[in-house]
Amino acid sequence: MNNNISRLGDGLLLLAAIAILVMAVATFGARFGLWEAVAGYSFIRSYLTPVGFSVIGISAVGLVYLMIKGQRRAMIKAGTACLIGLVLLAPMIAGQVKAPVKTPRIYDVTTDTVNPPPFLVLDDTRPEAKNSLVYGGPEVAALQKEAYPDILPIMTELSAEDAFSKALGVAQDMGWEIVAQEPAALRYEAISYTPVFYFPDDIVVRVTAEGSGSRVDIRSVSRIGKNDQGANAARIRKFVENFQG
Repeated sequence: MNNNISRLGDGLLLLAAIAILVMAVATFGARFGLWEAVAGYSFIRSYLTPVGFSVIGISAVGLVYLMIKGQRRAMIKAGTACLIGLVLLAPMIAGQVKAPVKTPRIYDVTTDTVNPPPFLVLDDTRPEAKNSLVYGGPEVAALQKEAYPDILPIMTELSAEDAFSKALGVAQDMGWEIVAQEPAALRYEAISYTPVFYFPDDIVVRVTAEGSGSRVDIRSVSRIGKNDQGANAARIRKFVENFQG
């Protein structure tokens, strides 16, 4: 009988371990080509919180039972299972504690809203794409200017050729996948994958001569979602910081 009670702790710990393993696989599966990023995101959005509550609820009941039976080692395992359930609920708890940052309903951010760098190789046939690469015009430009007034072109004293070489190096250092580069036209296109869920976002960088120096423009577009939650602006800021650093 005592052995059966002791196994209860093992079972609860195994249940919690399986739950967190399944959620981890769903989160990072797209990175290994198991499914599209949106599938993993949808699964986590639908099931992470319910699974977390289930693990905590079942483990808590088991913990109380084990406390009554005085099974100390099994109690520790059940308590650990409760903590794992709490970890699964961490995103929901963080969302309740921290007020969400308001971002504009745009998914296309660029340093040049008047003449945004066009995509010439990447197109609307790219995998998982739900959003168009056609720029949204003055309405999108106005929303971007209000939300991200700091997103501006890089003005540098480097020649256009040197600036292009440096911009390409920055992209490679940031882990972007270069899908096309045209040194003669001083432009390249790339894909950046988000660290969580592995969403692909499309980027084009254009360099133009400006007097004795040059100007670097960058445009970053999310393939999925009408609100990028500030991800494209953050990517451009990081690019600018690395270029100027």
